[in-house]
Amino acid sequence: MRCLHFLAPGIFFWNCSAMNYRSIANVFGVLFVVTGSSMIFPIICSLLYGEDAVMPLAISALIVVAVGLIVKQIFRKNYDFSMKDGLFLASFGWVMISAVSALPFMLSGVIPSFADAFFEMMSGYTTTGATILTDIETVPKGLLFWRSQTHLLGGMGFLTLTLLFLPHGMGGVRIFRAESSPGQVITGEKFKARNKDTMIWLWSIYLVLNLLQTILLMFGDMSLFDALCHAFGTVSTSGYSTMNASLGAYDSAYIDWVTIVFMFLGGVTFVLFYQLVKGDVRAVFGNTEFLWYVGFVVVFSLAVSLVLYLSGYYSGFADSLRYGAFQVVSLLTTTGFTTADYELWPQAAMMFLFVVCFIGACAGSTTSGIKVVHYVLICKHMLAVIRKIFIQPMTVNSVRLNGRPVESTVVDLAVCYFIVNIFMVLIGGCVVVLLEPVDYITGLSSIVATLMNIGPGFGAIGPSENYAFFSDATKWFLSWNMLVGRLEMFSALVIFLPAFWKK
Repeated sequence: MRCLHFLAPGIFFWNCSAMNYRSIANVFGVLFVVTGSSMIFPIICSLLYGEDAVMPLAISALIVVAVGLIVKQIFRKNYDFSMKDGLFLASFGWVMISAVSALPFMLSGVIPSFADAFFEMMSGYTTTGATILTDIETVPKGLLFWRSQTHLLGGMGFLTLTLLFLPHGMGGVRIFRAESSPGQVITGEKFKARNKDTMIWLWSIYLVLNLLQTILLMFGDMSLFDALCHAFGTVSTSGYSTMNASLGAYDSAYIDWVTIVFMFLGGVTFVLFYQLVKGDVRAVFGNTEFLWYVGFVVVFSLAVSLVLYLSGYYSGFADSLRYGAFQVVSLLTTTGFTTADYELWPQAAMMFLFVVCFIGACAGSTTSGIKVVHYVLICKHMLAVIRKIFIQPMTVNSVRLNGRPVESTVVDLAVCYFIVNIFMVLIGGCVVVLLEPVDYITGLSSIVATLMNIGPGFGAIGPSENYAFFSDATKWFLSWNMLVGRLEMFSALVIFLPAFWKK
């Protein structure tokens, strides 16, 4: 009962005098306007293909934009945000846009259940790629485009896009910090002094990568529609495909390798792209996290490929490397695309893939997961502690990142973040097996796949399966895990602390 007492203000936030509720409502209005306006592209897609999905999309767009404009009109005065406001927006903003984005699927009857439609949209925006659709290829192309477009919008962070439509000085930096990962706090990397300039650079680089991959995929005999949808799911490291068999449906080595490259690029911190544009090539090779990231990709790709080759699963090493590297990069970057049913692979290969799910790529990228920078700091911290205890007890061994010493509080944050992730996986797995009659592998894997925003997992949610069989209660719980994973734990969990709601 005590927990419910403190959760009540979180649900009815307007009763909290510490909140700038007018500014919060104003931003929600902007979120709705941006969401509804972005439906114009799937509407155009439906018109081009002459589909019945035009009306559901158009009606949804009008409703969402109208509500957004009304809210903006009522709450026109802007106040500066506190960090508490930014955290609240970062958590509930994703919930609101997922809810309204579900309208086209519900109105069209493709996904009549709100729980299912919300799950699909939360999975899209959080770049998870988990789906409840059992036959993707029968869904109208306009709705498939909207489904993939949520990846494009969510990959860089939907709230960061909204910042472009807010006035300067409206506390945007607090929203950006609330939506950023601890790894970005650790590395301390940034583009520009002004937050809106940073967003423009981020989105420019992001869109250029999407455009480049779209063009390259079309060279592989992929249609413009499929190329766009798969590019949206690759650079954002998300994983929604327009095919039931994912990219395996194309059976093309060229498409596989193009996708591998852009999944890898999606896992690189966008600061490095900015530095490359500015001509600072040395910054790439001096970035500790990037070098570790490359090391993880190479080691695990070779390990899985060698297992496949030595077991004779594929005829030659070239095919083994193609399929092995694709799946490693896909899971490591939390993308979730598949080209083969890896649950049919040898157990050793599956074990390596399972470990990869717990790593993630670079902080400041479009990926989720624990992130490489946290492993860098934890490993260096362990070595420093061992050296101090057993070898040089009188010396002070500091942890260094990119050639600079890291404060002890930052190392504590990395350790804490890792521990919270493991606790969330273990506790969440227990919750799933209590809610569903599934085996422990499926229960544990469903949490890893949603919390790390990967999508496919192992067991009953493997690469050839989906999440449709789960009950509504489990889908809501897994949707919440997607949100927690996308907001990198702390921003989503802090709202459950009693101290958060105190003035």
